Amino acid sequence: MNGKVYLIGAGPGDPELITLKAVRVLNSADVVLVDDLVNPVLLEHARANARIVYVGKRGGCQSTPQAYIHKQMIAEAQAGLTVARLKGGDPFMFGRGGEEIEALRAAGVAVEVISGITAGIAAPASVGVPVTHRDSAPGVTFVTGHSRDGNSVNWQALAAGGTTLVIYMGVKNLPDIVLELLAGGMRADMPALAIQNGTLATQRQTRATLQTLHVAMMAAEIGSPAIIVLGDVVKLADIAVQSAWMAQAA
Repeated sequence: MNGKVYLIGAGPGDPELITLKAVRVLNSADVVLVDDLVNPVLLEHARANARIVYVGKRGGCQSTPQAYIHKQMIAEAQAGLTVARLKGGDPFMFGRGGEEIEALRAAGVAVEVISGITAGIAAPASVGVPVTHRDSAPGVTFVTGHSRDGNSVNWQALAAGGTTLVIYMGVKNLPDIVLELLAGGMRADMPALAIQNGTLATQRQTRATLQTLHVAMMAAEIGSPAIIVLGDVVKLADIAVQSAWMAQAA
């Protein structure tokens, strides 16, 4: 009899930012397939006899092939096991959850998604930045800075959209992204914020403008994984409050 696969969002990093449902399912799983960005503290919620399989994926590092992950989940479920696929953030926000659910359904495997808090909301919130605001941001656009073909994001169109831009995986290509946004008409002095390791004790951040963000990030030694936020809502960032909170957490 077939088992079942749960695609679980582990949240942005802070181990307290995971749902009660995710904790309950982790505690019942026979096998846990863990992504690289998942806080290892969360594995304390797994059963003592659960088999933990690390299937890390991180930009610039050797990664577990996605096809292998699909094969592993399907094989474990077809053996009658309950599988927890534990993914950083939310499974459907740049987490390849869509690819995985397609593969599982094609194999006739039961699958359920347990949403998680995505870093694109939680990281800005940690410094008091809302990604939408009635006065200055009627919407928000979540976008990857690292597309498969390198050319699929129309940055100039996004520059004209008038929404807050939250960029995942954009550190490596930031200089090119900035040039495209400027060419699309985005203000050079558009408030900008970069947050590395959001919600963790190792979090660091810097505020700048669109034009100066890359230099500011280098000066602050901010690298991947980082969230980049562009928009007038960044003016609400309270770095002092966040720094005090991090000091208390440490």
